[in-house]
Amino acid sequence: MKIAFLGCGAWATALAYVLGKNKVGDIVLYGRPEDSIDDINEKHTNTRFYPDVVLPKCIKATTDAKEAIEDAELLVLAVPSVAIPSIVPLIEEHANKNPLLVNVIKGFDPKTGEGISSSLKKALGPNVPIQGIVSLVGPSFADDVIHDDLTAVCAVSEDELKARRVQTLFSSASFRVYVQQDVIGAEIGAGMKNIIAIASGALEGLGYTENARAALITRGLAEMTRFGLARGAKASTFLGLTGVGDLTLTSSSMRSRNYSLGYQIGKADEAAPVLAANKKTVEGVVACKTIHSISKEIGVETPIVDAVYSVLYEEEKPSIAIRGLMLRSLKKE
Repeated sequence: MKIAFLGCGAWATALAYVLGKNKVGDIVLYGRPEDSIDDINEKHTNTRFYPDVVLPKCIKATTDAKEAIEDAELLVLAVPSVAIPSIVPLIEEHANKNPLLVNVIKGFDPKTGEGISSSLKKALGPNVPIQGIVSLVGPSFADDVIHDDLTAVCAVSEDELKARRVQTLFSSASFRVYVQQDVIGAEIGAGMKNIIAIASGALEGLGYTENARAALITRGLAEMTRFGLARGAKASTFLGLTGVGDLTLTSSSMRSRNYSLGYQIGKADEAAPVLAANKKTVEGVVACKTIHSISKEIGVETPIVDAVYSVLYEEEKPSIAIRGLMLRSLKKE
């Protein structure tokens, strides 16, 4: 069995490592950084991200999309959400074995507000030969995964059989995969938790500690659930790995890009200079704009998202935005 990854970054490399250890087939990573490609092929390492990890020899890499995608039975999409328009044509042109797509991209389509798997289905259209799309979502730092730390995630698809296939391929003694069928809820959780993580990092940057973080995560979960129910998700989804699990991890660690960006914004008490200097993909910045817009359209109250939006896009100081959250009208939980 041939498995192709579109992307050769930290998460793609970690998941390829999981599959390589499981000995499920030949694995090829497609990407552009030639130093990483050569490193993987010649030394079986990706020292740009993991200088101490030796990759299984079944993992190869290439800068040629056709070489990667052609004859693959499983395609793992591991690029930033902004890169989706550039990878869809590659799948259309080179997929020839009716592959199953595994989506590990988090976020929302900025134009439609849809989750990534729904957006991909529409972008690919009915004539592209794929079996379907399963998203792999849950609380997981790539560095922990590739170092065999215990991790649990969900294979999410309305098609249970396809989700179970992904579950079987990826599961190991250190990487446990559960099947989940609430696609809408899982994708909302995966996207919105990044916005809450920016707020959580900003709290620490401003000098607030555990009480504040606990309150923010709890109210953030309520906000995610309220928004998700309005979009057709199940409440139980937000109590699982793709909800509170992912939210807790991302909102509690400086290793989260969203949390780290929020921390810098809180430390500076303004967003503009931090955003101008940022060179990394931080999905919560784009997701915040999307969720803020949709929440206004459908009439769902999202005070934390609104506060983060005011900081990122309206030049509100984080200290003022947080004070505004605390002084909102009093109510029942």
